[in-house]
Amino acid sequence: MTPLRVFITGASSGLGAALARQYAAQGATLGLLARRGEALTALIASLPNPRRHRAYAVDVRDHAAIGEAAQAFLAHAGGVDVVIANAGISVGTLTEHKEDIDVFADILATNVTATAATFSPFIAAMRAQQTLGTPGRLVGIGSVAGIRGLPGAEAYSASKAAVISYCESLRLEMRPYGIRVVTICPGYIDTPMTQINPYPMPFLMAPEKFAARAAQVIAAGASYTVIPWQMGIVAKVLRLLPNTVYDWAFSKAPQKPRKSRPAAP
Repeated sequence: MTPLRVFITGASSGLGAALARQYAAQGATLGLLARRGEALTALIASLPNPRRHRAYAVDVRDHAAIGEAAQAFLAHAGGVDVVIANAGISVGTLTEHKEDIDVFADILATNVTATAATFSPFIAAMRAQQTLGTPGRLVGIGSVAGIRGLPGAEAYSASKAAVISYCESLRLEMRPYGIRVVTICPGYIDTPMTQINPYPMPFLMAPEKFAARAAQVIAAGASYTVIPWQMGIVAKVLRLLPNTVYDWAFSKAPQKPRKSRPAAP
């Protein structure tokens, strides 16, 4: 069996690093992209067959650099089977603070626009491979926070709602070519992004367990999945709540702390 060729953004820590370890354990050839090159180098050194993998120190807001990294990985691996647009940032934002508008823009650029910029340079290669019977997977990482807007997380909720809708559109567009678009919405996963949350996180999941389940979902080509499954039930309930009930239940919910503009992963 030919080893998988997997490209992952936001790979230096958190979910991205866990996904890298999961696929490396399966014998995959990895292209790992993140802003922190030294962290990527250390991660690759810890993986099986480190010479097989490639690190790309790129800010996902630099679309030209993403394209160059994609072409370099395609040349190295001879193609691509799975592309995971995982890079994302999350900080509290409040529209009433004018300085948060720049933070809002950073979050949308990193979480939404960079997802499209990650997929774009790989689609032609995936279409060519499909004619040879090699199906591709484009994987967008959404969030349960994208199901309904959360107080204090205006930008993050909006960005993840956009990722979910964007991937749905792309899924329809890629269908004629046999390319599967997979949307995965994590609940609370124990990563640096969630460890700063000053509130209880139900069904908190270890990143390794998330990565194992995500790899199964991606292999199956499922269109939309919430991980862990318990949060999937919560998401369905949230969708059904009338606005009056939702507003009453969540208007005073704890909020993620605000801070200065975050750097992209």
